[in-house]
Amino acid sequence: MIIRLLSAALAAGFFAAVVVTGLELTLTSPLIVAAERYEQAEPSHQADRALPIVLAHAGHDHTAPDAAPEWQPGAGLPRMAFTGLATLVGAVGYALLLGAVMLACGREPTPQVALAFAVAGFASVALAPGLGLPPELPGSEAAPLAVRQAWWVMTAAATAMGLYLIAVRRTLIAILGGLVLIIAPHVVGAPQAPEGASALPAALAAQFAARSLAISFVFWMLLGLGLGRAWQVFGRETARGTARA
Repeated sequence: MIIRLLSAALAAGFFAAVVVTGLELTLTSPLIVAAERYEQAEPSHQADRALPIVLAHAGHDHTAPDAAPEWQPGAGLPRMAFTGLATLVGAVGYALLLGAVMLACGREPTPQVALAFAVAGFASVALAPGLGLPPELPGSEAAPLAVRQAWWVMTAAATAMGLYLIAVRRTLIAILGGLVLIIAPHVVGAPQAPEGASALPAALAAQFAARSLAISFVFWMLLGLGLGRAWQVFGRETARGTARA
């Protein structure tokens, strides 16, 4: 079972990463490069570079003006390679988590079931946190990183548990409790950025957030479909191997 899950996760992660890396390089990387030009025009703010969209980051940390600059991959091919590698690692990790959650819930990872769980994964990891903390470009004004990370984890976990209670448990109490869990992080509110105008145009930031969420949706759908299909394929191969033995 573990070998089958690992094999299916590797196949699904590679499939999703190939497609999503192309979308990132085409749709969001140019926006990141444009934002970096604004960031470099403000020497008082040195933000770390954006991670691939599928990791659903909660923003960028602003270090002290006299801090040593962090290592960055070079422009062009090195940056493309690191973007693809990070996307692949994230995709395989999320595929393993998706498969493990389905098995823990007693669901066979068929394409239909995997797609439904992938929708829940997108809602928990990207959509719900993105309502309060949309994906941010380098140079964006933001609250302290630790505070944003804590809110992101709380929102993702509460949304996932809420969806589980609503979709799997399905009792009246469970549904009410699930709704409370989903709404609670947004009632508390996401940490707000400090006062101060950002040099980034609002239209650029909004375009990046919209494209990031769209790419994340595609990522999760490909991950669910790929995992469900790969699970069936590796299951048939295992059955044939057992029959030959």
